[in-house]
Amino acid sequence: MIMTALNSILKGRRSQPHLLIEVLQDAQDLYGYIPEEAMNAVSRELGVPLMKVYRVACFYKAFSLKPRGKYVFTVCTGTACHVRGANLLLDQVKGQLNIEPGETTEDGLVTIENVNCVGACALGPVVIQDGAYCHHMTPGKLRKAIDKSRGKKKKERAHA
Repeated sequence: MIMTALNSILKGRRSQPHLLIEVLQDAQDLYGYIPEEAMNAVSRELGVPLMKVYRVACFYKAFSLKPRGKYVFTVCTGTACHVRGANLLLDQVKGQLNIEPGETTEDGLVTIENVNCVGACALGPVVIQDGAYCHHMTPGKLRKAIDKSRGKKKKERAHA
């Protein structure tokens, strides 16, 4: 099944190892993560050692080797965001969702990640929500964004 879907990605790219990152990006877009079976196929079809495919997939934060939630929140923990309270944002997430960075909620809806820098230091602390940069984030704004992504409304929280 994996190979069938990958055929469209690999078409015209076979035996071209220089296209490794591009092919992994397309596989990530297709599956939402990079399954082990896909890495094996990419290695074989591009002629790249499996260890190199694995190293590239692990090195770049844009790639994930396990399924992510429908909604992904990425908290910047670089120096500028850290001094402006990024640790409070991570504490908010841990308390609200009972998960650590790199984990996904049991319902599969929300994944929380943290990265060292997103390059938006003047806007920190920054959280990237499904690709959109949310600047000057506070724990309260993050709580509301997570609730909204999970379909919770103020009334539901009030009755909880």
